[in-house]
Amino acid sequence: MYTLYSRPGSGGFVVEAALRMAGAAYEVVRVEKASPPAGYEKLSPLRQVPALTLPDGRTITESAAICLLLQETFPSAEIGPAAGAHERPEFLRWMAFLSSMLYPTLMRFFFCERSTTDRGGLDAVKEAAIVEADRGFLVVDQALAGRDWLAGGQKSIADIYLLMLAYWHPVADKPRDEWINIVRVCEALKRDPLVAELNEKHRFW
Repeated sequence: MYTLYSRPGSGGFVVEAALRMAGAAYEVVRVEKASPPAGYEKLSPLRQVPALTLPDGRTITESAAICLLLQETFPSAEIGPAAGAHERPEFLRWMAFLSSMLYPTLMRFFFCERSTTDRGGLDAVKEAAIVEADRGFLVVDQALAGRDWLAGGQKSIADIYLLMLAYWHPVADKPRDEWINIVRVCEALKRDPLVAELNEKHRFW
């Protein structure tokens, strides 16, 4: 049994999607920002979500790492291309890009006070974060031209990760209309029964 520490609207969305795709047994523990469970910092030193406790009792953090571990643990699930598959390099590339470029850039907007000691400079941090996020989303949108999904012809958890980040966009809380390929992928995923069901809890759209 896995235990997922999460809350609605968080990065726990993509981890729960991976658990569901794997058919893994799991429970969800809701972690509120203002009042995490006692001792939660021992599981997640930054007191952030998501965190996943594995069946052997170990706990790991970082949404992309968790998704990749679940993909390796459940290789027959359609979480992502298996090691050695032709599409594997692209899958790994975009999982890394989404989690190391776009995710932290968006967090700089929402938690701008962490990125400057100048209390008068918060608006500048937020403005720069939007510019940088838009640069990253444009890279992804261009890469999706001529392909159905990020890793090629088959949907993977990378696409669900992209959808989550796109709906975190601080301008209108959705992907920009001009990102026609990202919008196309998101609209296709929104029709997926698993994604739609998870959205009842997370309310991304």
